[in-house]
Amino acid sequence: NMLNRLFQRSIAQTSRLTFMQCRSFASFQKAVLKPLPYAINGLEPIISQNLMEFHYGKHHQTYVTNLNNLLEQASVALEGGDHQKYVDLSQAIKFNGGGHLNHEFFWESLIPVANGGGVLPKEGSDLYAGIVDAFGSFDAMVAHFSANTAAVQGSGWGWLAYNKTSDEIEFHTTANQDRLSDKGAHLTPLLTIDIWEHAYYLDYQNVRPNFMTEIWKVVNWEKVSERYLAARN
Repeated sequence: NMLNRLFQRSIAQTSRLTFMQCRSFASFQKAVLKPLPYAINGLEPIISQNLMEFHYGKHHQTYVTNLNNLLEQASVALEGGDHQKYVDLSQAIKFNGGGHLNHEFFWESLIPVANGGGVLPKEGSDLYAGIVDAFGSFDAMVAHFSANTAAVQGSGWGWLAYNKTSDEIEFHTTANQDRLSDKGAHLTPLLTIDIWEHAYYLDYQNVRPNFMTEIWKVVNWEKVSERYLAARN
């Protein structure tokens, strides 16, 4: 009888834990790797299909997979009251979450040449005027962005951002997989360029400046303009 009671208690505890885990797992929406807004070879010859298969298909997918695994662990830890475990996971969640979201924003900032990649905003547009006001000229912005992004030590990102407080367009960099929002909610991202080695090495080897020169040919300025108008309204 005692063994039977112990067995029944064990079953009940296991069932309760399984239920809590299922409820915990269901409490968050899993991250997904969205389809690219163009074909995997759509950015050629600026970015090769080979590089995209590694960068999007492997690197970005790894961030998504890691993020979901970490979120499940964190959800179980929080449900079970293991706050130490939850806190210990937070940095890895931030890193992989940033890797996922930064890449998602990056892919949407690009477009094939045949579909308008590299076509500059019209000189009379709000975006063009905002860039000229901030940097003196459009070419000056490109030069500043390219030089300072290429100069990032280690890995990181270059950003064109709208500062809600000053109503100006600014340039920023972030390290590793940090988000632009880490610098403050007053900054809205308009454009980002990935300067991690995996973003360019297969095509440009160790010559970052060449990558930064070429990447402008596939920037989706129409998308950047949409973001700018939305941020100001």
